[in-house]
Amino acid sequence: MLPQLQLANNTEITTPSFTSFVASFCAFFSISPAVMRAFVYCICVGFSTLSLADETATGNLPEGKPILNRVIESAQKNATRDYVVNDHNLADELKNIGYETYRQIRFNPEKSLWHGEHDYEMQFFHPGFLYQQPVTVVTIAPDNSEHTVPFDSNNFIYEKNAEPLAGLTDAKSGYAGFRLHYPIKNKEYKDEFAVFLGASYFRLVGKNQVYGISARGLAIDTAMPDGEEFPHFTKFWVVEPREGQPIKIYARLESPSVAGAYSFEIMPGKDTTMQVKSWIFARENVGKLGVAPFTSMFLYGENSQIRRDDYRPEVHDSDGVMMLNNRGEIIWRPLTNPTKLQITSLSDVAPKGFGVLQRDTDFANYLDAEANYHLRPSLWVTPKKGFGKGKLEIVEIPTDSEVNDNIVAYWVPEKPFNAGENRYFEYELKTVEKQPMPYGLATVERTRQGISQLPGFETTEERNVRRFVVDFTLPEGMKLNPDEVDLILDATNGKVEQARVYKVDGDKSVRVTFLVIPDGEAVVDMRMFLNQNETQMSEIWSYVYEPQ
Repeated sequence: MLPQLQLANNTEITTPSFTSFVASFCAFFSISPAVMRAFVYCICVGFSTLSLADETATGNLPEGKPILNRVIESAQKNATRDYVVNDHNLADELKNIGYETYRQIRFNPEKSLWHGEHDYEMQFFHPGFLYQQPVTVVTIAPDNSEHTVPFDSNNFIYEKNAEPLAGLTDAKSGYAGFRLHYPIKNKEYKDEFAVFLGASYFRLVGKNQVYGISARGLAIDTAMPDGEEFPHFTKFWVVEPREGQPIKIYARLESPSVAGAYSFEIMPGKDTTMQVKSWIFARENVGKLGVAPFTSMFLYGENSQIRRDDYRPEVHDSDGVMMLNNRGEIIWRPLTNPTKLQITSLSDVAPKGFGVLQRDTDFANYLDAEANYHLRPSLWVTPKKGFGKGKLEIVEIPTDSEVNDNIVAYWVPEKPFNAGENRYFEYELKTVEKQPMPYGLATVERTRQGISQLPGFETTEERNVRRFVVDFTLPEGMKLNPDEVDLILDATNGKVEQARVYKVDGDKSVRVTFLVIPDGEAVVDMRMFLNQNETQMSEIWSYVYEPQ
């Protein structure tokens, strides 16, 4: 069991074995308005019974989709059998190649599936390197007939060191994964908008974005002492798309603990939207089930205490986690790059939404013309079924390189998931630019920290005493008088002093500044928002400060 500390503001902080977690991780990667909303919520759903989890039942099984029903049935049957890894007899030479050699194998775009036939096209990835459990891809024609896409080395271009690898595959070798293209920006070019590659990972982008954050089908035992289990998609069924319609994909998922069936319906656009349905069956008891998982990267940002010798002011794929809880509260948790593994969580019953965001989309705050961090997408989950009582868990892993993903977040149902049981989850996953929805509250624009000294205040040499500055941007039409603002600010494992509220930037923003004094070496968990006339005027700023 991991020691947990329940904090006063409903956040949990967990300290697991850092060594065991990092070992498994590296092995895989190799390398007011609020009060009113609460009242409305109680009227609408608060007096009804909220289930802890939805099970697979007649009500959530697909009608008129015989192939998807067979996918679900096969997952249910497989959950009663031992887990078997299928590597499609992949040659050892392909398993043992390095990154540079793998990059020298490219798919020929002219060989894309449906090339010149649809507004959609599909391209494939070669098996090998990290991708040693290839997937089978089947297309479903309008008459419901199924056609397996055979592996064909003639569809790939093998360059330099990769040239001898062309003869090591056959029609049954399978693919590492695939990517989907669609003319989002104009009719002359088909943009890549989705990619499924590696374990159960996939990524989405909208019209004005570049790849960054990843999503996953499922996370199991993330940050547990015995190591994480990574489920794999093993087979995909792709419904032949229709002009201008979403593309539909079914998938089988396997791991030692679970077997699952998934339905994805993806509509590319300015914001690419994916409708997800999943039927999960437990082979074994699952220590921790992570639903709708995200994986991202945060190296350093405006809130980082340690500044790096880099011309770029910030480096991150995402800068915060946001949650819309069942009371209608908006909680914003800025991300950090801690010195030791840090796990926190936000508890709730039937959350209305959550996601990992790249809120800062200003190029001037990154100055990176290659990685284009200002164009990285945010991903937002809108739960529909199966999300009852549980918690949004956030894992922050120390890293010294932007190559390594070090942020993981997912929903953990409170109800245990044991062998022989099943679960059904349904949600919408959407790429967004900056904010998932307008909500008329003052929004955290930036979080910064530094030495505690301010003009007129006594200097301290205590390194762990920090001055925090949090700026809120006011929505159009909001009038906030600092003299009438009640600052609601509390801290666990520390105290705050010298709190002030005042307007800045031509009265377009409200600044909150305060001193944080830790009780000791334990992390300080803070929660803060603005009230005026007993009405909440801002989202909730939630922050975990690690004394250094």
